[in-house]
Amino acid sequence: MAAGLGLGFLAVLVIVLWISSPYPDSGPGGALHLAAGLWLLAHGTELVRYETLSGVPAPVGVTPLLLVALPVLLMRRAARLGGACDDDEEVLPATAVFSAVLCGYLAVGALATVYAAGGPMPADPISAAWHVPLVAVLAAAGGVWGAKGRPLGPLPNWLPRGVRRGFVRPRYALALRAGAGGALLLLGGGALLVGASLAWHGAQVQASFLSLTGVWSGRFAVLLLALALIPNAMVWGAAYALGPGFALGAGVTATPLGSAGAPALPRFPLLEALPAAGPGTPLTWAAVGVPVVAGLAVGWFAVRRAREVSYGETALTAALGAVVCGLAMAGLAAASAGPLGSRRLAEFGPVWWATGAAAFAWTLVLAVPVAVGVHAWRYRPAAGPVAGPVAVGADADGDVDGDVPVGGGWHDSGVRELRWELMRKASGTLVPEIAPEPVAPPVPVAPEPAVRVARRAVTVVAGLDLGPTPVAPVAPVAPVAPVDPPVPAVPSVAGVRVLARRKPPV
Repeated sequence: MAAGLGLGFLAVLVIVLWISSPYPDSGPGGALHLAAGLWLLAHGTELVRYETLSGVPAPVGVTPLLLVALPVLLMRRAARLGGACDDDEEVLPATAVFSAVLCGYLAVGALATVYAAGGPMPADPISAAWHVPLVAVLAAAGGVWGAKGRPLGPLPNWLPRGVRRGFVRPRYALALRAGAGGALLLLGGGALLVGASLAWHGAQVQASFLSLTGVWSGRFAVLLLALALIPNAMVWGAAYALGPGFALGAGVTATPLGSAGAPALPRFPLLEALPAAGPGTPLTWAAVGVPVVAGLAVGWFAVRRAREVSYGETALTAALGAVVCGLAMAGLAAASAGPLGSRRLAEFGPVWWATGAAAFAWTLVLAVPVAVGVHAWRYRPAAGPVAGPVAVGADADGDVDGDVPVGGGWHDSGVRELRWELMRKASGTLVPEIAPEPVAPPVPVAPEPAVRVARRAVTVVAGLDLGPTPVAPVAPVAPVAPVDPPVPAVPSVAGVRVLARRKPPV
């Protein structure tokens, strides 16, 4: 299903362009063969163009990265639908869904390779033999994993115990997030460089676009191809900012320090935005700001929000993030480059190992000190208004009360008030600022006049006995005889089961 949808979409697009073209080179069969070749090119397969001026077959290996999204999304969706189930359906194992989807997709891929061999741009069988399965396996695995709820269970038991225990630690998730953030910033910086260069060379880009063809169908095809190559241009811009640059043919490389040689490039709107040949300028040197920002971002994202993490753990997480960023950029550089012909155009695009090494070096040098500094700043000891080394419970003279323990001075250091104030500011309007209640000024109280108590005269009577009166003894109370418990009317029987009396039917 996924392979059929992808082939059908490209076939409809190519047929529409073939119908709208005023001068088609071949019939509808050639258009369908070309659609099959484009579907294989979307997987990274190299195509071979035999009709050249020199007569030497020219390989076409630059894969438009936006075109890769078509088979990946369709394959992933098919795997997710195969792994999902309703409440009344049986849940299929993940391996069964993966195998079924993969086998069907590979069968369609083999048929497409055979069918494209009869077209104007057949696919290289060796290249198709490993590019199509690679894309299909990755997309199907991602779809099945998403259908099962993206579980993060334990690793297989055949791995070493140290490896299985090490991957449980949170440093790897943080390193993955930090490396992905750095790679995204590099791609964003590359897109910014490409957009600025296109705007700078706007006149040349427009002239190239209009000179390629004079009909609207041809211009529409050129526009679609340029849009599909924009992700490639982003990767090339990131490689240019990192320093290694990208190759424009055999012996010609464009870097921020300059570009030597005159490349033999075809006329295309995106290629008109390339920097001019010659030494670099301060404008091209400013491109190094892109990896600087990416390195700072990797260091920022590599800091854990936990006080018990050591500085060594933070530095190691930042270094692992740099490794992830380097690997990601190396893979993107390898996918975006390839040959566009033979001889001088055999090398076209960034070199994957140089781009990955440069990304790793930039992010490692900047991320490790930034991560350690951010960790130290976040968890620095809070300073409060301490009046002096007087312990808690001391009086004005500095004498310590024996009942109050010494060493609890943090209660009076303002730490709690400082944390509460920071939490209130970070929460915005969730915690309103409570103003202190106004205290009324003390009201002076007038002294009450002294009350004079009058003295009473005491009369003394002779012969009056004020002593205690004797009390008569109380007679003892007779003890009460114990009362026996009542005897039940029916004697109790051990082991008897009492049944509830049923009400007779009405």
